[in-house]
Amino acid sequence: MTMLDQRHEEKLSAAAGVPDALAEWVAAIAAHTRPDRVVWWTGTPAEVSTLQDELVAEGKLIRLNPELRPESFLARSTPDDVARVESRTFICSESPADAGPTNNWREPAGMRAELSARFAGCMRGRTLYVVPFSMGPVGGPLSRVGVQLTDSGYAVLSMEIMTRTGAAVIAEIAGGADWVRAIHSVGAPLLPGDEDVAWPCNPDKYIVQFPETREIWSFGSGYGGNALLAKKCFALRIASVQGRDEGWLAEHMLLMRLISPEGRAFHIAGAFPSACGKTNLAMLRPDLPGWRVETLGDDIAWLRPGADGRLWAINPEAGFFGVAPGTSAKTNRAAIEMLASHTIFTNVALTAEGDVWWEGLTDTPPAGLTDWRGNAWDADAGTPAAHPNARFTVAAERCPTAAEDIGEAVPVDAILFGGRRADTVPLVTEARGWEHGVYLGATIASETTAAAEGATGVVRRDPFAMLPFCGYHVADHWAHWLSIGRGLDAELAPRMYRVNWFRRDTERGFLWPGFTENARVLAWIAGRIAGEAEANETAIGAVPLASDIAAEGVSAERLSQLLTVDPVEWRYEVEREAEFFGGVGGRLPVELSAQLAEARIRIARAFG
Repeated sequence: MTMLDQRHEEKLSAAAGVPDALAEWVAAIAAHTRPDRVVWWTGTPAEVSTLQDELVAEGKLIRLNPELRPESFLARSTPDDVARVESRTFICSESPADAGPTNNWREPAGMRAELSARFAGCMRGRTLYVVPFSMGPVGGPLSRVGVQLTDSGYAVLSMEIMTRTGAAVIAEIAGGADWVRAIHSVGAPLLPGDEDVAWPCNPDKYIVQFPETREIWSFGSGYGGNALLAKKCFALRIASVQGRDEGWLAEHMLLMRLISPEGRAFHIAGAFPSACGKTNLAMLRPDLPGWRVETLGDDIAWLRPGADGRLWAINPEAGFFGVAPGTSAKTNRAAIEMLASHTIFTNVALTAEGDVWWEGLTDTPPAGLTDWRGNAWDADAGTPAAHPNARFTVAAERCPTAAEDIGEAVPVDAILFGGRRADTVPLVTEARGWEHGVYLGATIASETTAAAEGATGVVRRDPFAMLPFCGYHVADHWAHWLSIGRGLDAELAPRMYRVNWFRRDTERGFLWPGFTENARVLAWIAGRIAGEAEANETAIGAVPLASDIAAEGVSAERLSQLLTVDPVEWRYEVEREAEFFGGVGGRLPVELSAQLAEARIRIARAFG
């Protein structure tokens, strides 16, 4: 029996009794939104297949050529619904101070009234699906559960991949488990005589979190980050508040196991903004002889201090919702194998043979492509065939590098903080300790990508890669990290590192080859943890000896540039960090004020 079959067997054998509170909530939402029918989702293979067939018949999914891409589908969104809508994402805490300067705050009662008007009758002509889901294995000690109500079949199929769904979750709720209420509608009611469209949505969008009551309301968008409410909305925005209140962390982090030639396992978490290579790193297949990587998660990690003084983590998701463009056999061989079947693709190009394609998949695009908008693609027109934020949704157990214990808790040995920086930031820097590591995480800056609306390539501060995802005041988040560190055994706490695969030369070419060569940086980090690797101390932290990370094709001059701490750039960088800290008001932890002062002193001493 496969891991997927085991999941479905667990669902079928679980208790099916629906507790009164859940049934009453569903009935109240249905009475307000007025769907034609209500379906309680169980996630059996037959149910999945039936919904797939329905969506294909309705033109909402395109079934790919089963000989080339078995059990796989393509969805095409509207051009105005292709990414997370940060400008329409709200944290409705009781106090605006709790939302902080990095969130859009709205007064809860006023927002509820606004949402009530939007949701009134919004599901007419559609089906309301009730999707009970678990983040983490059902009943697991670090797991949490919720229920999403949605009128999007695409969202249901994606939630089935990304979470554990079905009757076993209802049994958890019936047994007294706290649960998050999540309501989603595409905001496109069908009145008698209306013709449906392939991607229903509404130009007026709301992605709303109520932290105190653990509620999520999403209106108008069908796109993943806005519609799959278990993901960013629950697993980060709501869970970060749960973690603050309960003494753990919900973070935008990959989770991986690095195994040395001697068989020693190192567990690494890594915070990177969206579309900055988390999936590629999590599925790394090192070219270094004897080194292996096992994938534990590519996007979200929940971290809790253990009784043993270590920091433990799980990946609460059951699937991958990754960026397709740039994914290839060169950049991520494991992902290409993983996507060979049982995948939902969104906004990629369609080949004449009924397969998918995106920029970077092959050097030369195939002839006869249909672009992500459904039009014949003209290679000379200057527009991409696949949207830059085109996605794939696939079950984690289909990944050839997936760990057998994926979903279970592991002790964290190292935490990486990274982003896209063309200059200034060295390839890798080791923090001097936990407080300095929190400083590195709080001051992450990265060039924006197509994963969110707005201009790309703009450098912005993205602390802990949580700028769009932290459900409470960002400075309180840093204070929470500091508090977590004080509860760990100093000898067993994870070491922290800032990494940057994206530094460029004067011709704008990348100095570091990245991808599989990133294993050299990971091997150095493992050596530091094991007490076997040396480092050069600099004003901003320890960096490797060039000989420890030397890669084929990377000259000594380029290695020197990759590890250089430039005095002019770093004086400017620290002042930009100070400006950013100044924007959080009087809630900046004193430890980070001290780290900023120390950074200025160290740079002044080192460079005069």
